[in-house]
Amino acid sequence: MKYGLFSGILWGLDTVVLGIALSMSPYIGTAEAIAFAAIASSFLHDAGCALWLLVYMGAKKRLGDTLKALKTKSGLVVVLGALLGGPIGMTGYVIAINNIGAAYTAIISAFYPALGAFLSFVLLKEKMSAKQIAALVVALVGVMAMGWISAGDSQMENAALGFGGAILAVIGWGSEAVLCAWGMKDDAVDNETALQIRETTSGLVYAAVVVPLFGAWGFTASAIPSGATGIVMLSALAGTASYLFYYKGISAIGAAKAMALNISYSAWAVVFGFVLQGTVPSPATVFFCILILAGTVLAASDWNELFGRSQTA
Repeated sequence: MKYGLFSGILWGLDTVVLGIALSMSPYIGTAEAIAFAAIASSFLHDAGCALWLLVYMGAKKRLGDTLKALKTKSGLVVVLGALLGGPIGMTGYVIAINNIGAAYTAIISAFYPALGAFLSFVLLKEKMSAKQIAALVVALVGVMAMGWISAGDSQMENAALGFGGAILAVIGWGSEAVLCAWGMKDDAVDNETALQIRETTSGLVYAAVVVPLFGAWGFTASAIPSGATGIVMLSALAGTASYLFYYKGISAIGAAKAMALNISYSAWAVVFGFVLQGTVPSPATVFFCILILAGTVLAASDWNELFGRSQTA
């Protein structure tokens, strides 16, 4: 369980650091930034993760293992998961943010662990008890409530397109973990090689397809030399560490429980926002953070073991 929890903590850090970068020039203040900042930063973040993993796997002298894994059927399944979770899921997420706002997007996209749990049951025969499912629902309610609090008077540009994009994110992210878990059942594809395949695939497809599709290469190229992009690379370092724990968690406890723990990032982002930016959360936000953390931990725990220990202590 600790791997999934660490993935949530580090993704919360990633989220806050990336938010700091996107509050700086050249990602704000111009019409071009409004149009292209989200897609450019998504690409640079995933490309940064791919580069950090290249260094990490190179230092461990495991680059050859990744190349061997790519030649297997399981490796190709991970590639499919990468496409769903990276370019497809993130593109839907960006489209949703641009059309219905970040808060409403967060509310809808919070359902991806529920879809992932269902797919894990159908495809991987992973089971969660009724109590664990109830705890997951509590955590999802907490995530949605935090999104609703932050929504305020958010304006919608194109509701149909925005909701469609958010649903695409749910499908992409919910499917990614399940396909990667399936791929990692093969001894030739462990969690580290699977992650390198995932991030490299995502970065390359972003560069070759997604960024050109949005016409964002000019803005992206001009943003690369900036200090803000340096901070994006720092967020990518936190994201890489988060993904390493996330994929390790998928391998150790299954896709459904790892996803449940991963969504705790919503609460950890509030903690890091306070520590790094001095943003003081409201009492309601603190309450929902506690709800999220309790729900995610209980969703991934063996209740008999968890409460049995506490009763005998």
